[in-house]
Amino acid sequence: MDGRSGLHLLRTDDRGDVVGAFTDAFGERVGLRGLLGDLNRDADVVRVPARAATWGFRWDEDDQRSEQWWPQGITTSADAGDPEDFEGRTVLVTSAYAKPVKGVAQGSRLTFVDLTDQDRVRYRHVLLVEPYIDGAGAVAVRPVLLHAGGIVWHGDHVHVAGTARGFSSFRLDDVVAVRRSHHRVFGYRYVLPVRFTYDAHAGAGRERLRYSFASVDRSTTPHALVAGEYGRGTATTRLVRYDIDPATSLLHADHDGRSHPRLLDQGIRGMQGATVVRGTWYVTTSRGRFRTGSVWVGRPGHLTEHAHTLPVGPEDIAYWPSRDELWSLSEYPGARYVFAMPRGRFG
Repeated sequence: MDGRSGLHLLRTDDRGDVVGAFTDAFGERVGLRGLLGDLNRDADVVRVPARAATWGFRWDEDDQRSEQWWPQGITTSADAGDPEDFEGRTVLVTSAYAKPVKGVAQGSRLTFVDLTDQDRVRYRHVLLVEPYIDGAGAVAVRPVLLHAGGIVWHGDHVHVAGTARGFSSFRLDDVVAVRRSHHRVFGYRYVLPVRFTYDAHAGAGRERLRYSFASVDRSTTPHALVAGEYGRGTATTRLVRYDIDPATSLLHADHDGRSHPRLLDQGIRGMQGATVVRGTWYVTTSRGRFRTGSVWVGRPGHLTEHAHTLPVGPEDIAYWPSRDELWSLSEYPGARYVFAMPRGRFG
């Protein structure tokens, strides 16, 4: 804990009542099980143009070339718990944010990928939404506006990074199939309503942490949520850890409801993601649209670069324990990949 900075997250009340009202009004709660039974897109298994990658895929043509939706975060059913699958299915989840269209913000979404059969990779997009009660007392809904630079799946909860806002948290049991009479919600058949948020705070005169990326460290007891800041130039590049309550999959909180991190050493410029395995950090960095990325390995303050091992535009990173693999993804149109890397590749 770093009392001098006053950094902490404060969880809001659970919005279960409004989520229930939204579900009743707009559709049916089907959860992750129902969603995985209705995947509608096919990915292409390809050779990924990265020295460290041993297996990977790219999205279908529309998603591969979209100038609107930009992939960011990654997590897997191995992060969620033990066993490392979901009811016998190997599942990967990525996040993306939408750039505004004609000045209108489009929100963020999660993409659920079934990797059980690696010869046929299927997936579906789920829009993140915020239900609310409007001025007339009716249930309404709007997109959740997040950069979604990192995601943590632990238990039934998915925590999505929102930069200066902190995290927005969702329950996978809440996945809603929108009733066809509503003509879908913003064009989506499936949506996931926000349950609560972890709002970012800092001490007087201190800068709030920017939650640019996040991952799970399952190699400690209790497990930890690891997060950090993307920064260039003079911007801060702080790294933090929050303990996860094993009984709830929520962040450990003090008696006043505040979750305090352990503030670690500064990271490095251009960090896009970080994950930790038994005390060793694996950090991705990018170099723009035309230069390949790197993985940095070690401990905060003492990281060694493995240069040009990632494709152009690498983003978040996650660890898959039983496979001893690191997984990442890239963001630029025409060069969007999701890929696995043997951890031993980095010493």
